[in-house]
Amino acid sequence: MELLEDVHLLNQSRPRAGALPTLVFDDIDSGTEEGRELSLRDLEARRLLSPSYIMGSESDPAESPATNAPHNPFNFQTQVISTSPVKSNIGQRRGHRYKHSSISAQHQIFQEPPPRPPPVLPASLPMPTISEAWKSMEKDQRARLYWSLCHLIVAIYIFFKSEGSLSAMALSHLVFFDAGSAAVCVVVEVLGNFEVWRRSSIRHPFGLERVEVLAGFALSIFLLFGGFDLVSHNLKHLLETLGDHEAHHEHVHERVSAGSIDLVSAAAIVSTLVSAYGLRNHSRIAKVMRVSYLAPLPSILSNPFHFLTLFFSAVIALLPLLSISLFTWLDRLICAVIALAMFGLGMRIVIAQGLMLLMSYGGTNGHDGVTSVLKEVESDTAIIRVEESQLWQVHYGLCMANLKVRVARGHDEVSLSKLRNRVSALIQNRLGEGYGVGGNIRWEVTLQIIPDMDS
Repeated sequence: MELLEDVHLLNQSRPRAGALPTLVFDDIDSGTEEGRELSLRDLEARRLLSPSYIMGSESDPAESPATNAPHNPFNFQTQVISTSPVKSNIGQRRGHRYKHSSISAQHQIFQEPPPRPPPVLPASLPMPTISEAWKSMEKDQRARLYWSLCHLIVAIYIFFKSEGSLSAMALSHLVFFDAGSAAVCVVVEVLGNFEVWRRSSIRHPFGLERVEVLAGFALSIFLLFGGFDLVSHNLKHLLETLGDHEAHHEHVHERVSAGSIDLVSAAAIVSTLVSAYGLRNHSRIAKVMRVSYLAPLPSILSNPFHFLTLFFSAVIALLPLLSISLFTWLDRLICAVIALAMFGLGMRIVIAQGLMLLMSYGGTNGHDGVTSVLKEVESDTAIIRVEESQLWQVHYGLCMANLKVRVARGHDEVSLSKLRNRVSALIQNRLGEGYGVGGNIRWEVTLQIIPDMDS
């Protein structure tokens, strides 16, 4: 039986966009089941491959806008934050209106710290600038500053005029040292106008007065190197004159004229006297050195640096009166003596000021003087023994002594206060030369008293 297929295309009045034509099979026999199945498969494949099925229709009324919106599992809602300041209610209890009420204070968990007293020492003090230092200078301080510059010019003049004389060159080294010491004295006086120089602070417990010790230490290093330079220069000239060989480098040292030598000596003497009387340079360094063999001399000559400059200036002024051969040997001899003196004094200053910087004490009679003072302290009737002792010099005008002593039991506060006064007076009079003798060193004594439990 033949398969009769009638295909009717159903055209609707408003067809759906993208709809496929419907195929109607009429009079389908059951014997053609296999052919019918193939036709249905072909029709289904065409429908699935249709663009309207893949992309969908925009004008499909069956689609709802809600189906395209993504599903949001969170419920976000807009919240308005208050712009008023947040009030902390720490330390308050609910039901109490006032924080400092008597009932609220009993139930506070976080108590306010007690008010602290203001600190005794400031953290730091302002450092003066160059303009502030210049404005703070008084008339006499500016005059001393100008003179220190003049002293430096004199030293430079003597150095350039010393060609041909080793002794004059050695004298210029001494004058350079005097000019540097005069400049340090002026700087110390100017910085003394400010509070940071003497007042203690946490950053600078002893002020800035230890800077003067550091500057003096630098000058002593200059003195040492100046002595070495003079020794090497003198030995070089001495070796060149020995033997018949000629020097590799030509050194021509003609004898200087008598007028130049006299002018150099006069300039050195005048500059030294003005600085000694006007600026009192080397006064503190001389007390640190404590040169006992110059003590009987007058005030200026008792200072070893002033003594060297004035003495050798007078000797050099007499050199042109001698013969040429004697002038040459005396010139070298004076240079060697000045070099050795600079080396010796420089070593003593380095040791004395190095002990200050290392927080030690090497003052009156050194270790022997400290030992005798401690024995005298221990001989007091109220003191059983001295357990610990620390003595050191802070700067030129201050020393510290920290003692830990053990005393017998039964002493009241009045007797212990008298004991502290006795120990302080003993150390001040023995090591600080006393208040009436003229010593400028002040001792701060700290006495830690421990009662003896066995007594």
